[in-house]
Amino acid sequence: MEQLKNDFLTIEVSSLGAELQSIKDLSGHEYLWQADARFWPRHSPILFPIVCGLWEGKYRLGDKEFAMERHGFARDTEFKLIKKSDTRVTYALESSETTLKLYPYHFILSVTYKLEKNRIHIIWHVHNIDKQEIHFQIGGHPAFNVPNLAEGAPLTGILRFDNKGQVERIYGNVGGCIRPERFPVDSNDGLWHFTEESFKEDAVIIDRCQLHQVSLLDNKLHNVVTVNFNAPAVGIWSPYGKNAPFVCIEPWYGIHDAVEYHGDFRNKYLMNHLQPGASFMSEYSIIIGK
Repeated sequence: MEQLKNDFLTIEVSSLGAELQSIKDLSGHEYLWQADARFWPRHSPILFPIVCGLWEGKYRLGDKEFAMERHGFARDTEFKLIKKSDTRVTYALESSETTLKLYPYHFILSVTYKLEKNRIHIIWHVHNIDKQEIHFQIGGHPAFNVPNLAEGAPLTGILRFDNKGQVERIYGNVGGCIRPERFPVDSNDGLWHFTEESFKEDAVIIDRCQLHQVSLLDNKLHNVVTVNFNAPAVGIWSPYGKNAPFVCIEPWYGIHDAVEYHGDFRNKYLMNHLQPGASFMSEYSIIIGK
């Protein structure tokens, strides 16, 4: 476990999955969900080389078929520590015999966490070290404690979207895959009040670059946590039926398979492509407070 600290925040990151484990302010208040297994045993997994589910748990590349679990293998794989300072740490995962059985491409995935005042930068870098074009999806899955929620109380909270107009969602609840229809999210001037019932149909999935910032608010409508991103999609989720006291705000460069999708992996919606020697780099940020 590596710790980063500045005059505003202290964070911890594990080499397993290069996963963020803790975000605390100077008072010691914890903002990140602490992986209570009764509800959900993770903090902020990295989704790679797929985001969400495959139809029937399989994907096809040409005449070959592969199986892969939801969200891919990076979140359960040990990363190597590459570089560390007081306010910045980088981990990397390189393809191996184990990953090639699941995903037949040679790659290096590096993840950097950088503290800047009350902001955490999460930087993803995918490098194609193969001799052929590679195809991948990547996403974040940070979970945040919902403020002003008494222990055991029903889940209720407020999010602020940077889009004050009509926002539409996808449903991803058929075999863990998405339907083509889109439906309005019941937000008002950018404010969305959520309860556990909001997640009865699993994650609220908002694509087509409709949002680039989502803030978790307290009961006075002050920003507690803000997630900024340039990703084309974002998932908002809390596990239905558990009355879990957290909500995930998940920037995604990728999305579930469509229901009954039997096409080629390379042609999936929101797929990313890299030529040999090329790199993909993007970041999202978590801001604590205003």
